[in-house]
Amino acid sequence: MDRRAFVGGIALAALSQAAHADDARKAGLDDQVVWSRYAAMRDGRRPSVIVLHGTRGFELKLSAYERYANALTAEGIDAYLVEFYTEIDSQTLKAFNNKEDREAYDMRRYDAWTKRVSSAITTILNGEYSSGQVGLLGFSLGGFVAAATACRDSRVKALGVLYGGMPDKIAPEVKRMPPTIELHGDADRNVPLATGEALVTLAKAVGAPAEQVTYSGKGHGFDFADNDPATSNAVDRIAGFFRGQFGLI
Repeated sequence: MDRRAFVGGIALAALSQAAHADDARKAGLDDQVVWSRYAAMRDGRRPSVIVLHGTRGFELKLSAYERYANALTAEGIDAYLVEFYTEIDSQTLKAFNNKEDREAYDMRRYDAWTKRVSSAITTILNGEYSSGQVGLLGFSLGGFVAAATACRDSRVKALGVLYGGMPDKIAPEVKRMPPTIELHGDADRNVPLATGEALVTLAKAVGAPAEQVTYSGKGHGFDFADNDPATSNAVDRIAGFFRGQFGLI
């Protein structure tokens, strides 16, 4: 089996028939969720992890996200790189000149983005490859979207977040969380370490096992560095977390 059989060339539209990613965008089908699947190197039904991008999308550095996808597939877990933005989101976010306007936009869009991720979960769980177990892995903005989805969608069995947290508007409604791990650099000037700490505290408060791993002297997106030992440590921790939560140990 080619674990990357669907990378790059083929993407699936979660709310309609299969489509090429570029064709879906050009058609302006903003209700579609587009993804690429990285298939695990084993036959049969498998757990899945949905990977959610940061503000600048997967194109910022696809290879960094692929490190996690490849580590997950090596553990027998399918990885799906899901684009939760609509085309309008992409265009709007690029137009903002300051952080405050972007964050205000994000806050208005969390409800829609979590619904889009849940739509992807539905399609993946109903697919021929799924074992019925699904987790979320989010980076920066994607970490906030992952956390918000996980507290609302009980089908999410495990949550991994890198330098993210729970959106302020959603935190008061949280009644449940899945097992959670949050990785954060203590020199992060974009999303403060305290934001990740608050997510872990919240998860524990509603009875979920939760852990934070702090990387000394590391800033936002520290794991995008190709040759930093912290990168391989973060990838290994995330792969090990999902392996354990899905009972693959």
